[in-house]
Amino acid sequence: MKKRWPGFLLIAVLLILWEISSANTWIDPITFPRVSVIFASWVKTIWTSGELLRQLLPSLGRIFAGFFFAVVVAVPLGLLMGTTPIVYRLLEPITEFIRPIPSSAYIPVAILFLGIGNEMKIFVVFLACTFPILLNTYGGVRGIDPVLIDTGRTFGVGRLKTLWQIILPASMPNILTGMRISLGIALIVAVVAEMITGNSGIGYFILDMQRIFRVPEMFAGIFTLGLLGFFINYVFLRIEGHFLRWRGTSVET
Repeated sequence: MKKRWPGFLLIAVLLILWEISSANTWIDPITFPRVSVIFASWVKTIWTSGELLRQLLPSLGRIFAGFFFAVVVAVPLGLLMGTTPIVYRLLEPITEFIRPIPSSAYIPVAILFLGIGNEMKIFVVFLACTFPILLNTYGGVRGIDPVLIDTGRTFGVGRLKTLWQIILPASMPNILTGMRISLGIALIVAVVAEMITGNSGIGYFILDMQRIFRVPEMFAGIFTLGLLGFFINYVFLRIEGHFLRWRGTSVET
């Protein structure tokens, strides 16, 4: 974290400017309340009443459930597409057809089949996370130096062992990149789904606060999303650094 202090300093300066501008009515204090008021609302909704915390937990469950299912499906499919030409030729057209469609466009269809409960939201998150992981896994496999695989075959390594001991570790940087991208997408899609159809979750909380004009609480929810995204990314970078420590790189602190 020490090397990131200029970025944190910039955030602090912007928040101070926001506080001063709102306090002196340079900006509309109703639409943009003072940061101190937002912070007080954040403390109240997180710790005192627990309202925001109660809405945050369902969102985290949907995000990580959809992400987990995407990893379970996309990584094996990406490995198969990268190592088996017939699987690539079979799945590549449908992948390229579905991939460009925004995930939010599937929400109405998902509602028809799954209703407006958790299943729909988890499915939409799963769908959104699948393609970045799938394509990065495939790209990682295709980018492996053939010498590595040929060397394994020379030493009599079987097909399954080659996949597990050579191909998977060599493509791990790309797989983890796809997973990291998907985590950010999962957060966005979960919030959008909760805003459209939810009766719980942080997306629902933010929209509900806007509807009843509790603006400080609305901003508290938005700031919480930012902090959540930063924390998830930081933890994932730590996990990524652990799995890729053989490269001699680490997260800057």
